[in-house]
Amino acid sequence: MDLEPKPSAAPSIPDESLAKEELADGRYVVWRKLGSGAQAETLEAVDRKDGHPVAIKRFHVGHARSWKDVELAEREARVLMSLHHPALPAYVDHFEERGALYLVMELVEGESLATLSKSGKRLGQRELRDLLATLADVLEYLHTRVPPVIHRDVKPGNIIRRPDGSHCLVDFGSVRDGLRPDGGSTVVGTFGYMAPEQFQGRALPATDVYAVGASLISLIAGKSPEELPHRGLSIDVSHALGNAVSPAWEHLLTRMVEIDPDQRPSRLGPLLEEFDRGVESHRRAERQPAAMSDASAGLDERDPDASFTVMVGSGFGLLPFLVLSVARLAVWASFGVLMPTILHILAVFFGQRLRQAAYQVSQAGYRASAQLAKASRHLRSAEPFVLRGRHYRRKWR
Repeated sequence: MDLEPKPSAAPSIPDESLAKEELADGRYVVWRKLGSGAQAETLEAVDRKDGHPVAIKRFHVGHARSWKDVELAEREARVLMSLHHPALPAYVDHFEERGALYLVMELVEGESLATLSKSGKRLGQRELRDLLATLADVLEYLHTRVPPVIHRDVKPGNIIRRPDGSHCLVDFGSVRDGLRPDGGSTVVGTFGYMAPEQFQGRALPATDVYAVGASLISLIAGKSPEELPHRGLSIDVSHALGNAVSPAWEHLLTRMVEIDPDQRPSRLGPLLEEFDRGVESHRRAERQPAAMSDASAGLDERDPDASFTVMVGSGFGLLPFLVLSVARLAVWASFGVLMPTILHILAVFFGQRLRQAAYQVSQAGYRASAQLAKASRHLRSAEPFVLRGRHYRRKWR
């Protein structure tokens, strides 16, 4: 049942052929048709019980290719009954009437991302990040159910952007076969967004990950998957995206549309966390040169009352580290090895006090070495300034 309901928040004109149709003993009053397929159609209606608008899928039993299709339509309704997630349409009811099966769901107000894309709307990177976070959360919810629910038809036409900017994944017509207990499956989905394993009748969590990746690439490029450049069987992500997004997005999407399902991530959550860490690391790296540039401009010029400043010349960048290294080596050799050894030898002839002196000398050496190590760490924290090869001033407090 490949339908793409595209509900709108704006008032619509009723379909005169359907306006007087009532279903479920008059509970639902049909308003208009939202979409149709070979075996089913989606209707917009009003629920007289509470006055809320609803979307109704009507599956025509007489148009079914086989009785198995009817069985799967019933299974779809049973599955949706158990799903409760803010990014999924809420289940309302299902029933059989006049030779047809009906599935009633919440009517999601808004526009599909396919419609927005066709109108020329392009999502910014922040909106793309929010969309990916929503899909990661809803797919985690679906894939961790028992048995796992694989959507198998994630695409821009099945993602509705609500008026408040949130997103909702709709149309579970393709989820039915994924729940067959014998493990068999048929080829279900939309060409271009389908992972390669779907053509073999297989459905995995990684299958939905591929569809999300293909959808995002399509939205960024403003083209359908068939129009995107390919390299062999794979989408050429780099050429498809151009300079529209950052390299981090390119890397992320390339992983999501990996041809081999065994190499493709099966969960979006960890992938998104890795992406966020990479973006934050890149931002910190960009901020660091700016901070060093500020320091090199002369901190004491902004604070002329500084009581004490140290000048580090460009020709002496490594000298402090060499001096400290030699000093730590000398302290270790003198106070850690040479002097204690001599005092222990003398203690054999002149008594216990020299042995105590050896201990005190070694302790003094330990404290001196610790202070030198502290100084080395302090210089290391200033290393970006020291090794830049330029003069700078730093105030010491």
